[in-house]
Amino acid sequence: MPLPDRVSARQAAAVMLQGMTAQYLTTSTFPLERGQTGLVHAAAGGVGLLLCQMAKRAGARVIATVSTEEKAALARDAGADEVILYTRADFETEVKRLTAGVGVHVVYDSVGRTTFAKGLNCLVPRGMMVLYGQSSGPVEPFELQVLAHKGSLYLTRPTIGHYTANRAELIERAGQVLGLVASGALTVRIGHEFPLTEAAKAHRELEGRRTTGKVLLIP
Repeated sequence: MPLPDRVSARQAAAVMLQGMTAQYLTTSTFPLERGQTGLVHAAAGGVGLLLCQMAKRAGARVIATVSTEEKAALARDAGADEVILYTRADFETEVKRLTAGVGVHVVYDSVGRTTFAKGLNCLVPRGMMVLYGQSSGPVEPFELQVLAHKGSLYLTRPTIGHYTANRAELIERAGQVLGLVASGALTVRIGHEFPLTEAAKAHRELEGRRTTGKVLLIP
């Protein structure tokens, strides 16, 4: 992909994959609209911060979950209207409180096993669970009839390869993301940089959930 003049190689490396992920999740998988509400898990992560920004650009109300006050501040700066510290409060209970029992239209879940079941309980009838990751492990098998009982819910497990299936689609999505970065409309947070020789350390930091934003390996 050609880079706009105002986008550095490091910015592009930080935003390309996760930026396109946030872009297709909010514009194609579940096209958020003004007046809708979305729940973003791991909102201070690389995709999470971009998801919050893009959801706000669409006019949606954003409820975010994070683990610490530091990460809560980052999520708010990215546009989250409400932030839930899941280490202190049950996110399902808080979502229902914040929405007066109505629920959210979409859940963007990159966590998986530990959040999935309660996330379904947060959805409005005919809402969508977008499971795009599994940082806590894969979701256990469950009976699909559960989706009917909880309100004829939708469930999808998207991957970026199917949303950049040809060159034209890749150029369109990446071009939109890089254009937002170049204009200053999208902020890319590079939270950590490691030399390539410390790649194992970078993985340990990610696994320990001690990172925010994007982690770069520098040759």
